[in-house]
Amino acid sequence: MFKHILVPTDGSELSSNAVHQAVNFAREIGARITFFYARPDYPIAFYGEGALIDPTTPEKFAEMAQTQAQKILSAAEEVARQAGVVCSSTSLINDIAYMAIIEAATHAGCDLVFMASHGRRGISSLLLGSETQKVLTHSKIPVLVWR
Repeated sequence: MFKHILVPTDGSELSSNAVHQAVNFAREIGARITFFYARPDYPIAFYGEGALIDPTTPEKFAEMAQTQAQKILSAAEEVARQAGVVCSSTSLINDIAYMAIIEAATHAGCDLVFMASHGRRGISSLLLGSETQKVLTHSKIPVLVWR
């Protein structure tokens, strides 16, 4: 049924667990995986009284974000390789993670997004929001949520 799965990851423990589950799922159904990491954009500096000044240049920030993306995506790819699952990885610069996930899935031609959820309920889910919830709400591609 599903042949190409997008698996967003941020390197957290929850996300890493989802990577393992997605790899197992992909192996069972014979699908390939594209791992995805949303790199943050350079933060806009606000000047004025009490402002924090970040000495990092936009170029240095981009380099650090790319290094972090490579580290996180390489770890995910290694999990897939060890399980014999065909995989690739990609990243985009976008501070709005849910939009980046949907864009990456569409661009890669994925037919499923497999992502983790913190499982927040009630008021905390309303107050904190959820990238997973936003992907579920806005994606035209099916989303499988692992908790």
